[in-house]
Amino acid sequence: MNTLKSINPVNGEVVGEVPVTPVEEIPAIVARARAAQPAWEALGLEGRVALLRRTGEMFAERLEQNAELMTREMGKPLAEARAEAKRMVAIDHELDEILEALAPELVEDGNTRSTIYRDPLGVVGAITPWNFPMSMPAWMILPALAAGNTVVFKPSEETPLCGQAYADVLIEVLPADVLIVIHGADDQGKAIVQADVDMIAFTGSREVGKHIMREAAGTLKRVMLELGGKDPMIVLDDADLAQAARFAAMNSFRNCGQVCVSTERIFVMDSVADDFEKALAELAGGMQVGDGMEGADVGPMVNAGQRDHVLAQVDAAVSAGARVLAGGSGHHDNFVIPTVLADVTDEMDIATAETFGPVACVTRVASADEAVARANDTPFGLGAVVFGSGDERTNGVARRLTAGMIGVNRPPGGAAGTPWVGARESGIGFHKSKDGHKQFTQTRVLSTSV
Repeated sequence: MNTLKSINPVNGEVVGEVPVTPVEEIPAIVARARAAQPAWEALGLEGRVALLRRTGEMFAERLEQNAELMTREMGKPLAEARAEAKRMVAIDHELDEILEALAPELVEDGNTRSTIYRDPLGVVGAITPWNFPMSMPAWMILPALAAGNTVVFKPSEETPLCGQAYADVLIEVLPADVLIVIHGADDQGKAIVQADVDMIAFTGSREVGKHIMREAAGTLKRVMLELGGKDPMIVLDDADLAQAARFAAMNSFRNCGQVCVSTERIFVMDSVADDFEKALAELAGGMQVGDGMEGADVGPMVNAGQRDHVLAQVDAAVSAGARVLAGGSGHHDNFVIPTVLADVTDEMDIATAETFGPVACVTRVASADEAVARANDTPFGLGAVVFGSGDERTNGVARRLTAGMIGVNRPPGGAAGTPWVGARESGIGFHKSKDGHKQFTQTRVLSTSV
């Protein structure tokens, strides 16, 4: 049997392996999921949610086990992995939100009484990334199942053990074939997209997202695509520079920069650039790089290919005139030292193409108008942040940005209950929130005369 080996990016050791799903078996797997869907739907929304609630306690029992698995398989620091594992435990709020979002809604106008139902689509194909190997599956699978769909799930080939560990908890409480895991790489992902599924939920690269849209067009499959970003940060001349530098360091280097809303482009007003650059460089230089199991602040890149991509961007930028303020050397194995570059120009690849690594790029600007124009000069539009005094001017700059989520003196993600949403080529559809959960359903309106 062909197997997929999971490799620890710290030392190259095999963490474990899973059987690769033969591509020719995927249509039959999807057919099993479709056969199981009517009985799963028949349980009703409240019945399905009641079953799913049981997993919170199970995830709590396996929290440390799952956190350590994420660190060994993907490389993120154990503290970050624990925080991700804790999110699997705290599912009651999301399930309550799903109940509210999908409940039938009555609308009357004096002549007609209509009930809006949120029915399942059928079978959802969920294809998830490696950087958040348990929380990203949860974002897709939990609302899809609660809505009454069955799910065929392919975790990333980089983190198959994490994906399987997440699914195993759900499978323990679900009827047979309501959730089926497929393992493999590109061929298996393509086979799911081409199979008889009703929706594809995918998080990954823009290029793969476009391929999925083309393939889905043939039968007009529903798609939900989160496709990354090149997130900007604007630092105005009245910003708290220490606070801004702390955020920039955290959001550029956490998870080794392998975050879809990582801060990759920083536009700083000329008058405060020297002080900001100095503060950011000091923070970067103080970060401990190493094995996430041993308390490091920054772990390894997920694999050698990702490491090479990041270092090639850095080397090309330096060759084109960028200044290294921190890092830039000492890289070894899959470890990239947190790097701060200044004098980054729009002509450099690192200024336009997604980096997905621990590199903060600083560009000086003469005005807020210039900062906004350059921040918006990208096909992406996932997250953005603005640091300033927090007054009308700061909020006004934030409102001019084209990202789906904008933070003012804080990260871009919103309050509980708000969507995780991108603009432009950062995605189609969105996760989280009542509106996000509804995207896993077919809206039907049943009307009678009053």
